[in-house]
This record gives sequence, structure tokens and C-alpha cells, in this order.
Amino acid sequence: MFSTKSKSEIEINPSATSTSLIGAGTTIKGDIVSHGDIRIDGILKGNIFGSAKVLIGAEGSVEGDVEGQQADILGKITGKIVIKDLLNLRGKAIIKGNISAGKLQVEPSVSLKGQCHIGEGTVADVVAMKGEEDQKQAIAK
Repeated sequence: MFSTKSKSEIEINPSATSTSLIGAGTTIKGDIVSHGDIRIDGILKGNIFGSAKVLIGAEGSVEGDVEGQQADILGKITGKIVIKDLLNLRGKAIIKGNISAGKLQVEPSVSLKGQCHIGEGTVADVVAMKGEEDQKQAIAK
């Protein structure tokens, strides 16, 4: 009934549901790994590692990094965003952090404080740099 995974990481299986939802009024502390679509309308204090679409609703908030294939952001993110395909910033989204995406679409009402790196090779460069940082940290230990 209960998983043996650590409390700081939740893995969501796409065969259980096509879209996972973190509802309004819910706060989760820890990382989420999802192979299916995920929608956040509550608060996540941790990272999202998705291989499909990530949607942050208008009342949703993420304090951590977001990685995925595609994303629609209407809420608030404080952290790095790495999206392989299309990142769509809509409504009154508030982004505090750097963005790397294959394509970017931004509505005029969005607030963004950070750097944007857009283009096909951009995301691959970010992933390669992350791997190099992990190696340097392992060597330093």
C-alpha cells in the first residue's frame, strides 16, 4: 500500500492515470518524477522532473526547478525551467528564475525575472552543463 521511496521523492506512473493533479489547497514537499502529464494547482516545494506536459494553474506555485517536454505556466515558479519543446507563459504567470526552452510563447501580462535561452540546441546545452556540474560535485567529495 505504501511505497518504500523516500519522502522527498514521489514517482507518478502514467499507467495509473493520464494526468496527475495536485489540487488547490494541497502542499507537497519533495520532488516529483512523472512520465505522464501533470497539473499543479496547489503548492509544490520541490522539483518536477517530467517527460510529458507540465501545467501550473493560475493558483499553482512551485518553489523549485521544472523540467519537461512541454509546459503551460499560469501560476508562480521560483526556480529554473528547462523545457525541451514549447514553453507557454500565460495569464498573470510570475517567473523568478532562468528559462531554457526549445520554443517560447509569452503573453504581455506575464512577469519574468531571469534569463531566457531559446532554441533547439539550448536545452541540450543545459542538460550537458548539469551533467558536468554533477561530475564536478562528485569529484569534490
